[in-house]
Amino acid sequence: MANLIIQSPGFNNQVIKLNLGVNRFGRVAGNDFVIEHATISSKHCEISLGNGEVMVRDCGSTNGTYINDQPVMEGTLSAGQILRLGDVEFLVENTEVTIAIPKFDVPRKAPPVVLTDGGLVCPRHKHSRVTHQCTHCREVLCDECVHRLRRRGGKLLKLCPLCSHECTPIGGDKKKKKTFLGFLQRTVKLPFIRSTKEGD
Repeated sequence: MANLIIQSPGFNNQVIKLNLGVNRFGRVAGNDFVIEHATISSKHCEISLGNGEVMVRDCGSTNGTYINDQPVMEGTLSAGQILRLGDVEFLVENTEVTIAIPKFDVPRKAPPVVLTDGGLVCPRHKHSRVTHQCTHCREVLCDECVHRLRRRGGKLLKLCPLCSHECTPIGGDKKKKKTFLGFLQRTVKLPFIRSTKEGD
């Protein structure tokens, strides 16, 4: 991260490690970095780290903010420059902005157990065979895992319990063979007529 070194006498080459975002410099408590010196204003300046650069902005100080002895209200700092607040000099040691992204170890799932006939054992129900697979997350599921939702007037939806996307049967749906008798039963509604014999 970006560093400043106070070079003025009495500060023993104190190193200031800037934080990501806004860093407030001033003489009184409440600033991020308190510099006790008569020429430093109570709220002297702000140094911002972000977007790959380091910016300084004067906050209306009495004795001014300078980069290489040039007065600035706002400016960009580079490594090797001298930043002066009042009579206090800082060496800009570096202006690197490093953002560390934490790494998380995600445990890997064990692969499903394969049976001798090529079928799979459900990862959640050890006594059941895999019958479905999610079309989105590709999770394999048994009949117990699948959530079923029937809409009024619609078809039965089979949903994944992990991501709520549709599941499809392993190997696809087996369509029932259509017969002419079945067609008649679905389309023709005839009343049942009981045959009677004469004389009954």
